[in-house]
Amino acid sequence: MSFFWVNDECNGCLACVQNCPAGALQYIDEGDERILKHNITRCARCAHCWRICPRKAIEFDHLLKSGWDEVISLKLIHCKVCGEPLYTARFGETLDKDYDDEIEQLCPDHRKGTIVHSWKHKMNIRNKAEAAEE
Repeated sequence: MSFFWVNDECNGCLACVQNCPAGALQYIDEGDERILKHNITRCARCAHCWRICPRKAIEFDHLLKSGWDEVISLKLIHCKVCGEPLYTARFGETLDKDYDDEIEQLCPDHRKGTIVHSWKHKMNIRNKAEAAEE
């Protein structure tokens, strides 16, 4: 999603570029085209460009809606028994690389009695014993 939107009213007058206090706007003339560019990391979000534009070509309504932008979509791995989402497939690949044993696709409720559950239980007992010794 772009934070700086320009509608069809823009005529390339450059009032926004010339008056941007943060230097977040620039233009390039290439051949027969003028290309307007916006740099979000420089933008102060002051809306001066919006106020100065004589054609009302700059739009900020999309920012006022406070919507969420989709950043990434990852495949989920679900519990084999109940279908509860557990983790993403990519995270599972990381686990497979880091551990010799294959991680069972089970939620905490269905994991009881498995190797993973007993390993975690042993680790908790060991950690408590080490803490008691200190």
